[in-house]
Amino acid sequence: MNTVKDSLAQLAALKTYAFGRDFLLTWEKPDPEIRALALVAEILCELHRAGRPLRAFESGLAVSIFRDNSTRTRFSFASAVQALGLGLADLDEGKSQIAHGETVRETANMISFMAEVIGIRDDMYLGEGNAYMREVARAVQEGFDEGVLHQRPTLVNLQCDIDHPTQSMADLVALKRHFGSLEALRGKKIAMSWAYSPSYGKPLSVPQGIIGLMTRFGMNVTLAHPEGYGLIPAVVEIARANSAASGGSFSVAPSMEEAFRDADVVYPKSWAPYAVMQRRTPLLRKGDRDGLKALERECLENNARFKAWECDEAKMRLTRAGSALYMHCLPADISGVSCAAGEVSAGVFERYRLATYREASFKPFVIAAMILMARFKNYPSVLRHLAKD
Repeated sequence: MNTVKDSLAQLAALKTYAFGRDFLLTWEKPDPEIRALALVAEILCELHRAGRPLRAFESGLAVSIFRDNSTRTRFSFASAVQALGLGLADLDEGKSQIAHGETVRETANMISFMAEVIGIRDDMYLGEGNAYMREVARAVQEGFDEGVLHQRPTLVNLQCDIDHPTQSMADLVALKRHFGSLEALRGKKIAMSWAYSPSYGKPLSVPQGIIGLMTRFGMNVTLAHPEGYGLIPAVVEIARANSAASGGSFSVAPSMEEAFRDADVVYPKSWAPYAVMQRRTPLLRKGDRDGLKALERECLENNARFKAWECDEAKMRLTRAGSALYMHCLPADISGVSCAAGEVSAGVFERYRLATYREASFKPFVIAAMILMARFKNYPSVLRHLAKD
């Protein structure tokens, strides 16, 4: 509990204005709020480890909308809201009136009468996911302003086409724990690298979330990918600007080997090229199965040219002292285990397997922290009450 008391003291020194605000992109949040969020997540984690209840709500509803498959984020959201004292309802769009033409504006209000938070995962359509979240946000704001809703629920981005803030914040907490503090991240090199996968269409949001967040803490961030596998240009520019402001560095490397050289942290993860995702969205919207199959064949053929982009023992030996921290959002494509050839060799993954589990374990506490900070104006007081002997 000394750790909790220290974190509460650090929290008291930060000025934040998270109350009543959605969490849609990390780079929309000021530095003190990001630091506070990491502290709140750590406090909740330590209280839970000590067997202390985290119940902050007497009642209320949390609504989840998952438009893509999920394991870690789905269960993290469910764990977080129920630990805080909220009931959970999952909106299955196939079983709702959305199938009969109900508008986003109508649906958003109908699910929000007693809701405290709406968590949304919508990462399949480039240019659509984050826009959909903002459409829901506008709808509940109108409902609240017009007196239909007694309160306006907070929206939390559980992954969109642009960012995956619950993942990148869990990664930040994991790095903070690994190196001892956020200040200790300054000058550390992290390699965010594309890696081969036998599948296509993986979202851009994880690598974009990493370069958009870690550049804020003075890290030396290297993005690596084959030619043609770039990210959304606007997000890359955000990373450059963040890096310049924090005193770190941001660079783009043409090979995994160059990115891994002297790295303290490596994050090899497959994603679909930005240009491919641009072509994929209209095909998905039209339900053009033949067009999607043709695009998939084209992309898998192109991916196969880069099977050497695997995180293996030889590349890990290039890292600082050959012992960089391996990170992954999971599930990883493990060569010889989950696929014939993939993102990471079986030996490397097995060595870091438990570390990736610990990395993932911070996500429910990050989500709970996002909710707590947005729903309670004096959230430090709530935390002090939860930590009270």
